[in-house]
Amino acid sequence: MLPDLTQYMWIAWLVLAILFVIVELLTLEFTFLMLAAGTLIGGLGVNLLGGVWWLQILAAAAISALLLFTIRPLLLRALHRSSALQPTNVDAIYGLGGRLIAPFTGDVASVRLDNGELWSVTASDDSANIAVGDRVIVTAVRGAMVEIAPANTTVAPLPHTDRSTD
Repeated sequence: MLPDLTQYMWIAWLVLAILFVIVELLTLEFTFLMLAAGTLIGGLGVNLLGGVWWLQILAAAAISALLLFTIRPLLLRALHRSSALQPTNVDAIYGLGGRLIAPFTGDVASVRLDNGELWSVTASDDSANIAVGDRVIVTAVRGAMVEIAPANTTVAPLPHTDRSTD
């Protein structure tokens, strides 16, 4: 005679919830966290209250779906709102200050930026009256060269890109 396996269903719900939490730690998108919560609240909760197996599955699915479509978007919106846009690579150079370290020979000079990098500078209308040692601001990046302006000018910020994915 085989034992009644439905009395051990709570172990299956607990293992499933732990697996969902582990997968959530790898993905970090709140999807599997909502499934784990639905599993614990719906499946394990109904099991502990003595509900039949099909009611446990139905409750777990319903609560998981409810959490996925209500709580998850709110959490993602709050997460993306709190992360400020950090310019990287070439975008971080735009608007950065520096000092002209070599005079213009033809259309090219050298500038040492405040981050320590050495860049070649192309001549522009604003750069004609800049002398060696003067403070400058990067106004544009053109491939491997930058355009500069005197440090007393203002540089327009880069356009903000929307980082929301959901």
